[in-house]
Amino acid sequence: MEREAVLVGIDVGTSKVCALIGEVSRDGSLTIIGKGPVPANGLKKGVVVNIDQTVHSIANAVEQAERLSGWKIDRAFVGVGGQHVESQNSRGAVAVSGHNREVTREDVNRATEVARAVSIPSNRDVLHVLPRGFIVDGQEGVKDPLGMSAIRLEVETHIVTASATAVQNLSKCVQAAGVKIDELVANSLASAEAVLSETEKELGVAVADIGAGTLDLALFADGSPFHTAVLPVGGNNVTNDVAIGLKTSLQVAEELKVRHGTCDLRAVGQDEMISVTVLGEEAGRQVSRHEVCQIIEARMRETFELLRSEMESAGHGMLPAGVVLTGGAAQLAGVAELGREVLQMPVRIAAPSGIGGLVDNLLTPAYSTAVGLLLWGAATLAASEPARYESAPAMGGLGRIRDALRSIFP
Repeated sequence: MEREAVLVGIDVGTSKVCALIGEVSRDGSLTIIGKGPVPANGLKKGVVVNIDQTVHSIANAVEQAERLSGWKIDRAFVGVGGQHVESQNSRGAVAVSGHNREVTREDVNRATEVARAVSIPSNRDVLHVLPRGFIVDGQEGVKDPLGMSAIRLEVETHIVTASATAVQNLSKCVQAAGVKIDELVANSLASAEAVLSETEKELGVAVADIGAGTLDLALFADGSPFHTAVLPVGGNNVTNDVAIGLKTSLQVAEELKVRHGTCDLRAVGQDEMISVTVLGEEAGRQVSRHEVCQIIEARMRETFELLRSEMESAGHGMLPAGVVLTGGAAQLAGVAELGREVLQMPVRIAAPSGIGGLVDNLLTPAYSTAVGLLLWGAATLAASEPARYESAPAMGGLGRIRDALRSIFP
């Protein structure tokens, strides 16, 4: 395997920060050579609320990944989450300029610039301008217009924006931890890289990454995203409900949820009991497992109802390939069954796959965003490769001129 590049992805989440170092080979395969998952402090619902604590968490994750891999991290692809992430679709049209009226890379870039010039408030930063498709002289559904003859080129783009201050605070934290940012990537789009197939994206699919504090959502059709959003609900809401319902601590509630919880009430016997340590009580007490699972099911049902209404408001109630659930909270038992019941469409749980190296416990839904950031980085690298080769002949030309000059002036 020829090593092409070493990339870093940092997923800064509500409950954990994970730094991954990956090697991308020339054939595009990814091998994890360093990883640093650490508990996160200083974030609430995916947004930085304490700079010092967040910097500390990121620095810890980076240091752990560096120790494992023997690499020094100086730059990374960083995930952005939080309810402030929003999206809109926009069109841009230009007249094709070149002689022969052939569409060039420059025409595509100009059309994309026109599309991105939609009025975006000054308190928002543009994270992505993703071309969804092109219209060449009225012909819709063109994926790649380069080299086509045309008079007018239109591009339809998906623009993802985020709160400027939230982005600045996140960037500040990453830089304070000694890391430069290659690119900020919306978490849901990163997760999509890790868990969706091209066929699903073509058919129409939603990826819902349910983390501790937020649900990152991206809807795809015809191979590209058309709606990106973040809902302020996640696994922590379930834990909080259990803690309040049973008057116990968050740690105990989390453990109960993970070990005994399910969203499928049919799987729980009415008379099953579990012992719980309760705040202020020495001995602890017995609680009904059914009662615990009722609390969990009610909150997860509400989460899916929010998801459904978000998808409906985006104009797509029904997606042929359904919903792909990932993220830490998607590991809850019975989640897919409940999702199918509430959303009335196919639901599957997905984890990253097809990567090598240090992958033990990385191939779980909780690491989709972190792995996806590396895959996003690898795709970005691959897309910028042609540019490297396109400029080569020009260098050759200069070389020839230099040689010609040398022959005149020895």
